[in-house]
Amino acid sequence: MTPGHDNRPGSDTDHARATLGKARTENFPVAPVFLPRAWREGLTAVYGYARLVDDIGDGDLAPGGRDAVLLGLDPAAADDRSAMLDAFETDLHRVFGAADGLPRHPLLLALRPVVRAHGLTPEPFLALIEANRRDQRVSRYATYGELLAYCELSANPVGRLVLSLTGTSTPERIRRSDAVCTALQIAEHLQDVAEDLDRNRIYLPGEDMRRFHVTETDLKAPSAGASVRSLIAFESERAAALLDEGTPLVGSVHGRLRLLLAGFVGGGRAALRAVTDAGFDVLPGPPKPTRSGLLREVAAVLRQAPRKG
Repeated sequence: MTPGHDNRPGSDTDHARATLGKARTENFPVAPVFLPRAWREGLTAVYGYARLVDDIGDGDLAPGGRDAVLLGLDPAAADDRSAMLDAFETDLHRVFGAADGLPRHPLLLALRPVVRAHGLTPEPFLALIEANRRDQRVSRYATYGELLAYCELSANPVGRLVLSLTGTSTPERIRRSDAVCTALQIAEHLQDVAEDLDRNRIYLPGEDMRRFHVTETDLKAPSAGASVRSLIAFESERAAALLDEGTPLVGSVHGRLRLLLAGFVGGGRAALRAVTDAGFDVLPGPPKPTRSGLLREVAAVLRQAPRKG
């Protein structure tokens, strides 16, 4: 029995499964069944890590303080995001053998064999923690460059991990992957403008808000006016350009990995299409792509990114 843990059979596993279940709400496929088992297990473990650290940073943990207990803290500490992120980082060091003992949280324990099997390094995992620390300190981004720097921490590490897990990492693929992941992050920000504002966060660059004469009060309206819609359309075009820049990544790989990466790019395009179809009015709630829309975009990506070599 582990001190501080709920030792009912299956309870920790069920708790971890609930976090992994959030994959169904993402704009892109996380670990589709057509992939080899080892890849699916690796991608699922990485997703579980990324989802949990985001839930800590966003205050979206399951009620009851269970994640705090699993990380060795008092249940009440679940509301202390900084303390939770510190404990999470300590548990990450256990994954890499830099701290005593096995990881305490089941999602980090599941990550350990994946890290060893693929020779993953701590840096991308630490970047995701730092992105969530930044969310506790920074709630506005003055420039597009500042937003891109945030995406370098919050999104790009995931794509780099996918390449490492599949043994396909090269400098050119990393560059293309970074473009895709940044675009996916921006698309999510555009979908979630109202939700982020409820958390007192705005991921629309301040310089762009001024250019389009958009104020924070405008973003609190139940429906977007012409200025807000123009701003969202502008940011959508930027994200679409990044997806176009990253699309050759799909054609640079073969087999089932090509289909997975097409799913990422297609998912981003489908999300942006949903924003467009909503008339760029994202304030009533996140515009979400349909499954058929996603499949159409994936097929289009596969046609546009012919195999090389």
